[in-house]
Amino acid sequence: MKRRFKQVDAFTDTPFRGNPVAVVLDAEGLDSAEMQHIARWTNLSETTFLLPSKVADYRLRIFSPTRELPFAGHPTIGSAHAALEAGWVKGTKIKQECGAGILDLAVDDGVIFVRSPAVKLTPITNVASDVGMPLAPGAPLLRADVGPVWLVGEMTDAAALAAVRPDMTALAEWTTSLNATGVTVFAASGERDCAIHVRSFAPAHGIPEDPVCGSGNISVAAYLRHFKRAETSYVARQGMQLGRDGRVSMRVSAEAIELGGRAVTCVEGSLNT
Repeated sequence: MKRRFKQVDAFTDTPFRGNPVAVVLDAEGLDSAEMQHIARWTNLSETTFLLPSKVADYRLRIFSPTRELPFAGHPTIGSAHAALEAGWVKGTKIKQECGAGILDLAVDDGVIFVRSPAVKLTPITNVASDVGMPLAPGAPLLRADVGPVWLVGEMTDAAALAAVRPDMTALAEWTTSLNATGVTVFAASGERDCAIHVRSFAPAHGIPEDPVCGSGNISVAAYLRHFKRAETSYVARQGMQLGRDGRVSMRVSAEAIELGGRAVTCVEGSLNT
């Protein structure tokens, strides 16, 4: 059976500069094992499958190469772009059913925003010193659970962030010991068109560095809000060390965190299943 397929770059409107997600439209009839097999084959950080929903505009199932995820940021943005482009949905208001529940999405001047699931924050005192991740002096480390679980900390400045070269084996062992997906670190950008730079590492899940991480950016926004440092809206930049240049739009209030980004289709065709 031929099923429509798109590979979409999220957090950019320029092909090959964002974070790709494989999107399988017309996924009805595929079982979980088949979806997982396809996700291993695409070998991207996430592959998604669009399905009909009785409670939302569509149901989205999200798979890494090794497991199903309840929520992930760039697959949500990229899949909404694919659904709009393919005519699955129309208009500027979208409801997505996924493992994290029913999520509200909106399109604002070409930027797709999703209201994040609630983020649970807990402090971490077990800061490993041998992972090659030197935080700014006195900077706290928080565990942020938004479905994926990120250990979030702040670096001294953008240059220190760009210079980070983690010990991936030690980092994987440390994050696994804390039942975390990985580590997301950030620093003030020193640039006019964006507030912060961000990097995300998840070697325990087969992703040494995520080019542009939606859930990681949500976790950073929750961190900044927790310490009363979050702007109402700001842009984060990520992926430069991997040859990408993702731009993540964040909206932050006491009631909600919204993740936003543009997206562009890079590959379009069909899968034979």
